[in-house]
Amino acid sequence: MTRSTIRFPRRRLVATLAAMAASLLLAMPAHAALRVLACEPEWGALVQELGGRHVDVSVATSALQDPHQIQAKPSLIARARNADLVVCTGAELEIGWLPVLLQQSGNAKVQAGQPGNFAAADVVTRLDVPTVLDRSQGDVHAAGNPHIQTDPRNIAFVAQALGARLQQIDLDHAADYARAQADFMNRWRQAMSRWAAQAAPLRGQSVVSQHKAFVYLYDWLGLKEVAVLEPRPGVEPTVSHLQKVLATVKASPARMVLYAAYQDPRPSDWLSRNAGGTAVKIPFTVGGSDGAKDLFGLFDDTVARLLAAAPASR
Repeated sequence: MTRSTIRFPRRRLVATLAAMAASLLLAMPAHAALRVLACEPEWGALVQELGGRHVDVSVATSALQDPHQIQAKPSLIARARNADLVVCTGAELEIGWLPVLLQQSGNAKVQAGQPGNFAAADVVTRLDVPTVLDRSQGDVHAAGNPHIQTDPRNIAFVAQALGARLQQIDLDHAADYARAQADFMNRWRQAMSRWAAQAAPLRGQSVVSQHKAFVYLYDWLGLKEVAVLEPRPGVEPTVSHLQKVLATVKASPARMVLYAAYQDPRPSDWLSRNAGGTAVKIPFTVGGSDGAKDLFGLFDDTVARLLAAAPASR
């Protein structure tokens, strides 16, 4: 048997194995995306801005859902079980469902205190922190008001911390996350300057809130809350309480009544009809209006709606 007849089968075998290996490599994804479960749409949008093609984002709630009132359904538990990172507001916003969700997921990576668990409210200064806790006061959060996403300055703080967390848990793409974070922060700072200039006529104007959901928005824009339609946070207003609010507004006129996209507008509409002001639906989060398709659109639309309703802009 000659040397050439011995080599031929070996060459064929090597070629066949090489072809099989190439096929397997082509069938495999270039990299496994980081699986992220965001509790609210604003954080899902922010993760997408910072992570790009390196993240696979799902969101537990929609803009038309009350984030306080979510059920830990099996489909949501499955997403938490497979997540590499869970991004939520914290400050007890999700206290009624998130602890159960995480416990039932059995995913050690995303439990509280682990790198795979990120609470946005932990990195901002919280407002309305109660000095005394009493359940008779309604749905009061011990850690302060959790609706931090209504102030773009808070989004900036969260973006810095969340970008660092992505770099920490996905080292292979840390440089890409850093570049995306720098790009986002540059665009966000420019947008904040534009929003501040546009919203200047709103400063000092009096408003009524349907729910204590806008304290950060008011702090940013310098709006003055003169009344709240809910007698206590999370408690639906009674007729007698609405009459008290009406008397307050007649004594201290407020031309805007603000409610979030997920809320029943009827209390705000009632006060608007009886007090002569304008009920303003605030998108509140990404997806809360046709204009709020992303974080930039969220604040573009929020400022535009307030200006359209404000007396000074008429």
